[in-house]
Amino acid sequence: MSERRFAAARLDEIEAIPVTEMTLRWLPIRRHFGIRAFGVNAYVAKEAGDDVVEEHTERTNGHQELYTVLKGHARFTVAGEEIDAPSGTLIFIRDPGVQRAAKALEPGTTVLALGAKPGEAYEPSAWEDWFLAYAYADAGERERGLEVLRAGLEQRPDHPSLLYHVACFESLLGQKEEALEHIRRALELGDDVLRENARTDEDLDPIRDDPRFPA
Repeated sequence: MSERRFAAARLDEIEAIPVTEMTLRWLPIRRHFGIRAFGVNAYVAKEAGDDVVEEHTERTNGHQELYTVLKGHARFTVAGEEIDAPSGTLIFIRDPGVQRAAKALEPGTTVLALGAKPGEAYEPSAWEDWFLAYAYADAGERERGLEVLRAGLEQRPDHPSLLYHVACFESLLGQKEEALEHIRRALELGDDVLRENARTDEDLDPIRDDPRFPA
């Protein structure tokens, strides 16, 4: 049977994933529809004053981003400049290196974010896998979270952060041999930030005393 040529959904039909200590909900729109051409997600703040876009840049991914306030009222800070953003406001960030963030000014403020790297075929961002995995872990479903991470790793077998998060889950689930192999590979491929995280990450404590744990 051929794939259906279109799909439709309301925002409240998309599974909401809690992030940032339950004050922000992530609606994984790209994942819901299986979109492969561009990144698209929505974020819903619980209360006024909560983050609705976490402070970040897109320097690593190289994505240009377009934000649309679908509901409520937000205040964006882009490159140090504040932008008042009531419902219906669109904010385009051309430079991936620009710092951006937004606070909700009303409960339930909802922001849609679209992004992709100019001139290149789009590849889904790996952070989607670990956002979802840790949400499952927080809900007491760590095994389900590990399944999500391993599925992501099949698509990106040498992604340092995915390898790292897989190792953390395996460590906590008592899968020592797998965890040691994955953390070794993660730190071999990763940067100084990943190595520094590994020094103190409590998720890795169950395997830290093993002599095979990377120095």
